[in-house]
Amino acid sequence: MSRTSISLGNLRAVVILIVLAFHSVLAYLGSSPDTVGLFNSPPYQWRAFPIIDRQRWFGFDLFCALQDVYLMSFMFFLSGLFVWPSLVRKGSWVFLYHRLVRLGLPFVLVVLLLMPVAHYPVYLVTAINPSIAAFWQSWLMLPFWPSGPPWFLWQLLALNIAAASVHQLAPRWGAFLGRLVSLAGTHPGRVFAGLVIASTLAYVPLAIAFTPWEWIQRGPFAVQLCRPLHYAVYFFAGLGVGAYGAENGLLASDGMLARRWAIWLAAAVAAFLLWITPTALIFEVRDAAPLGLQLIADLGFVLSCASSSFFFLALFLRFAQNRSRILDSLSYNAYGMFLIHYVFVVWLQYLLLDAQLFVFTKAAIVFSVTLLVSWTTSEALRRLLLGSRMFSVQG
Repeated sequence: MSRTSISLGNLRAVVILIVLAFHSVLAYLGSSPDTVGLFNSPPYQWRAFPIIDRQRWFGFDLFCALQDVYLMSFMFFLSGLFVWPSLVRKGSWVFLYHRLVRLGLPFVLVVLLLMPVAHYPVYLVTAINPSIAAFWQSWLMLPFWPSGPPWFLWQLLALNIAAASVHQLAPRWGAFLGRLVSLAGTHPGRVFAGLVIASTLAYVPLAIAFTPWEWIQRGPFAVQLCRPLHYAVYFFAGLGVGAYGAENGLLASDGMLARRWAIWLAAAVAAFLLWITPTALIFEVRDAAPLGLQLIADLGFVLSCASSSFFFLALFLRFAQNRSRILDSLSYNAYGMFLIHYVFVVWLQYLLLDAQLFVFTKAAIVFSVTLLVSWTTSEALRRLLLGSRMFSVQG
């Protein structure tokens, strides 16, 4: 296994830890509303904050703000890395069949079966009648079917369908996109500039039109209105990097990106400050925020997202080139853990609501128990015949 492949595997393992940590601390944000509102009453704030604890810490807000800026975009980028080689190897139709099994089927099963279980504690917080029958009646009365974190899967599937369509109509397009990033090994700044320009065009107009926080949901399909095109940019950027070769260019283990990781760290910190400072001011004045301030915040988001993504790539390419049994296991089980962890997170946060514990203790319990249970459950499912196909790393 090449050093780049090992680095990407270790990165996958750490990304799932970050995802679990992000959801584990959502109940303890200092900026959360004081109350979550009734289960069946708009604006259904519990979709963003399922459980709100009385114990809070503002440091968790900073952690979640950073992850919200780059993490989902970065996951779309990583998901795109192996798409074009897989299309070339399998062909468009076989690739689509495998993606439907890999992404579509888990989305349907998790949303239909696990999301009601995950959201039952949310209902119990304000319920007059705590029975399962009353919960199910309230659930069916909702004008949508809450999907939780698996919203990522249907958007990723849509982008995979788009990539397969491009491959079917223009099979050389991937190689062309790969050539655009072929100089990345010696000039990663050029790829960074191209990514920032494309992301700005995709994100800023929609962020101005819809605000950076507005979501819509139709049935189980949730969309953050300002980000679909932005996510597409990152997915196809990953596709282009992968088309050129995961071991080459931007992802070369001894390339310029990896060697200049400290520069990307400085850029990530500066860009995050450029985003969070005007964003904090916008939160204070809400709709009265001037357009110029919104533009600065939106451009800060674009720069912070790209620089943080480049930093994490550089960090792992430079320092995570050795295999570890623990990280290997986490990497193999990352997808399964993503699918099932939300149930454990929400139930644990609910069960700890009345516990007289420090906020750090509560967050640590939620994270550690969720990690252990989702990890072991995913490993068990992956050993099953169907699970081995649905939960595999490459799909």
